[in-house]
Amino acid sequence: MPSRSHPKPRVAAVQAAPVFLDIDASIDKAITLMARAADKGVNLIAFPETWIPGYPWWAWLDSPAGGMAFVQRYHDNSLTVGSPEFQRLASAAARHHMWLSMGFSEKAGGSLYMAQALFDDEGRLVQARRKLKPTHVERTVFGEGDGSHLAVMETAIGNIGSLCCWEHLQPLTKYAMYAQNEQIHIAAWPSFSLYRGAAYALGPELNNAASQLYAAEGQCFVVAPCATVSKEMVELLCTDETKRQLLREGGGFARIYAPDGSPLGTPLPETEEGLVIADLDLGLISLAKAAADPAGHYSRPDVTRLLLNKTPGDRVVAQALPGMVIVNEPAPEPPLANER
Repeated sequence: MPSRSHPKPRVAAVQAAPVFLDIDASIDKAITLMARAADKGVNLIAFPETWIPGYPWWAWLDSPAGGMAFVQRYHDNSLTVGSPEFQRLASAAARHHMWLSMGFSEKAGGSLYMAQALFDDEGRLVQARRKLKPTHVERTVFGEGDGSHLAVMETAIGNIGSLCCWEHLQPLTKYAMYAQNEQIHIAAWPSFSLYRGAAYALGPELNNAASQLYAAEGQCFVVAPCATVSKEMVELLCTDETKRQLLREGGGFARIYAPDGSPLGTPLPETEEGLVIADLDLGLISLAKAAADPAGHYSRPDVTRLLLNKTPGDRVVAQALPGMVIVNEPAPEPPLANER
């Protein structure tokens, strides 16, 4: 009996700078990159963290008071789910018959969130998720996600999950994803050009290692897009020599990894914009899983287990009684998830 056929998508990790603080121009550029990927037969393209309208580097370069100069502009150019701008991305995915993972600053009401949207190749929204916990000074800009945003989506090209940046350094977050039989993981990064030489933990060596270990630890393919910092961004944000030493041009280190951790595709120089492309064979996952499946035969649920609460973090919940709401209603006790 012949072996079952497995999806073999061609994927692309974007390495490019957005048009900083300009939602429309960034979407234009994204669509151009999608067209380039389509010409190369790409089935899935992944963009970096908060690529629309760019990562808020000022939070690392200045005081909260100094960063207020960018707040209104950043809000105005953040992306709202379901908006006409959002629909432009959906339409581009349908036009190019391409799956699209987009990292963006999501505006919802008066707050911002570090979000990732997954569209299928017919332009339908499959998932919109938020970073569970913004990292360090990111919390001066963004709100938090909830357990419903730790989800792996079953699709025609494989089970796809997404995380941002240092979510890949959160052991329990990673385990929650592994336990949902993730096959293709989008690991979105903002650029590795901040505090170079001063903070090793923010640099390319450690963070690419985090993506690579995720692949080997979860036995899945990892598509890791990584933005670059443009000359225009440096000129706008780095108003003195001290800041110019803290944020450099470049920092693009897009990568793709196989389920055994081996690198795929051809990396680009860190200042160059383009696509890292690789062909995936999901049949290879079984070979990696045979050695170590952390949520299956290689686990010990009698010793350690994970409690995953997928209750959405709604701030206002409507009561059955007309005209009444409950504010900050306590969440119900979370059930034990199947994830160990």
